[in-house]
Formats: sequence, structure tokens, C-alpha cells
Amino acid sequence: MSTRNRIFDDLAKMSTGAASTLLGLRDEVATMVRGLFDRVIADGRFVDRDEFDAVKAMAAKARAEQERLEDRVAALDGKPRSAKRRTAPKPAKTKARSSRPRR
Repeated sequence: MSTRNRIFDDLAKMSTGAASTLLGLRDEVATMVRGLFDRVIADGRFVDRDEFDAVKAMAAKARAEQERLEDRVAALDGKPRSAKRRTAPKPAKTKARSSRPRR
């Protein structure tokens, strides 16, 4: 009967040791991932939100100034500018291909 208790005691000690080893491994992996993430962020060329908003406002102001100057040039040339603003060209439409193989 004492051998059964001894086996259970050994199993309990072994499982406790395995659990603590796994917790240590988890902490080590988390530390490594955090360090890698911090290194990627530090090495990357990222801007903070304030800088992004400032550049976005400058671009909007430049766009408005460009449109105002285009209107002025059109007025000086005596040509009325069309109401529709120029936009980036739309991508060309491609023919949808059938999924059936050709014969």
C-alpha cells in the first residue's frame, strides 16, 4: 500500500515540476517576443499620430491652394473651368475571365 502512495507522490512532484517549467518557458517566450516587437518598432520608420495629422493638414491646404490657383489661371485665360474637379485616373476595367477552361 505504501508503494501506491509513493507512486502518487512521485507523479505529483513530476507534474508540479513540469508545470513550473512550462510557466518559466512561457515567460521566457513572452520576453523574447516583446523584445523582438520593440526592436521592430524602433528600427521601423514610423511616425507618431501628431506628425501624421500635421502632414495631412499641410496636404489639404496645398490641395486647396492648388485648386484656387487653377481657378484663377482659368479666369485669367478667359476659359471657365469645368465644375468637375480633376481626379486621379480610374484603373482600366479588365474583362472578367470565365472559370471554365477553353476548348
